[in-house]
Amino acid sequence: MNSFYTRQELERIGFASIGEDVLVSRKASIYSPSKISIGNKVRIDDFSILSGQIHIGSMVHISAYVALYGGEGIFIHDCSGISARTTVYSAVDDFGGDYLIGPMCPFEATHVTGGPVILRKYTQVGASCVIMPNLVVDEGSVVGAMSFVNKSLDSWGIYAGVPVKRLKDRSKKLLDFNI
Repeated sequence: MNSFYTRQELERIGFASIGEDVLVSRKASIYSPSKISIGNKVRIDDFSILSGQIHIGSMVHISAYVALYGGEGIFIHDCSGISARTTVYSAVDDFGGDYLIGPMCPFEATHVTGGPVILRKYTQVGASCVIMPNLVVDEGSVVGAMSFVNKSLDSWGIYAGVPVKRLKDRSKKLLDFNI
């Protein structure tokens, strides 16, 4: 048995849309598939969690143990990737002490805030990062392993740290591939 779903199985899951050459691990957890669209040439590895409104472009790799919590929307553009054990939040609970926390609490007793997370074309997020809601990782930027992204990142930069900061410019040589 193949460890990835067949095309027929993917179609039965009920995604909003699904492109060609898509590999989704049978060990991935998919919630609300009708809110998830997947482009062409996408691979989603073992133990990933996809939940909520998620739009994945083409030529994207979602590595093992990645969690995408798209309550307010996650948009991953073409030629991008997210490395192992990274978590992307588009909504978060208020931990300030005035509200209850978690999905099992009454809605009126919680305070969830957020906004879309957008990873533009040619971005890469390293292993074990945390990306908070309501921000953009702009075109061509990369985020180093174990970084905390709590603000939008400008294009074509190399970023790392807790919290993340720009370390230097990233080469645009990959644009020569005309992808």
